[in-house]
Amino acid sequence: MLGILASRSLALRLPDAVRHQSAACSDMAKFRQVFSSAKRIAIITGAGVSAESGIPTFRGPGGLWRTWKAQDLARPEAFSRNPSRVWEFYHHRREVTLKSKPNAAHYAIAECEARLRKQGRSVVVITQNVDELHQQAGSKHVLEIHGNLFKTRCISCGSVKPNHHSPICPSLLGKGSPDPESSDAQIDASDLPRCEEQECNGLLRPDVIWFGEVLDSNVLTQVEKELDMCDLCLVVGTSSIVFPAAMFGPQVASRGIPVVEFNTSTTPKTTYFMHHISGPCGTTLPVALARHESEVI
Repeated sequence: MLGILASRSLALRLPDAVRHQSAACSDMAKFRQVFSSAKRIAIITGAGVSAESGIPTFRGPGGLWRTWKAQDLARPEAFSRNPSRVWEFYHHRREVTLKSKPNAAHYAIAECEARLRKQGRSVVVITQNVDELHQQAGSKHVLEIHGNLFKTRCISCGSVKPNHHSPICPSLLGKGSPDPESSDAQIDASDLPRCEEQECNGLLRPDVIWFGEVLDSNVLTQVEKELDMCDLCLVVGTSSIVFPAAMFGPQVASRGIPVVEFNTSTTPKTTYFMHHISGPCGTTLPVALARHESEVI
């Protein structure tokens, strides 16, 4: 009798968990069906993808550097007031990123792009990340809407150049510790990264889009073109808070195009989308983007 009662008690406790698991499986199955017939796929990625590679997010627990919020340092006015402090912060970010490697989500996207290209289908990555991990994984068609941590821009002549040096300049060697007890290095502007264009020597800044700045119009035009042409959109690892990227998915959904969100939790834009697939991107994307049985290799 006790065994029967225990079984009944367990049965009463199971439905919610089973229901959630069944819903997740159902969403993945429906996504796989849509994915199998899509010709132009746009994948919008955010910090959650790179977080699985050990790169702190601006809005997560790693969003604090020393006693500063990252959002307070990633601003043009912060650079104008104290370029030394901002360069210390970005030097730290560069060093962390240089030691990081693409994860399963990056590789799944890159493999999907290469495979579908052979079938006459296309994949474009529209990323808010500035770490180049998509490119390292092998993605070829990447639009970086927030710039690139490994490019610099001269505030005098506007020259933009790639730069993967570690450290980016001698004065930043050993600087940039995030420890709250660390003091600012107070590096003279003349010893910070400088432009190497002939007769310029202007102060360099990271070629990233800071809070309060507008997106590059050329990149934004390419993004809008891709979103207008896609017949499937994935919103992956993004909080859907930062504009205008937060509206890319809803913009596509408003045209009746399937949009599927991959994230560890729902976001303010989840209700706009066809499905939400919960879990770490490095776990869900390899399954979602794997070769379909009907695909021709």
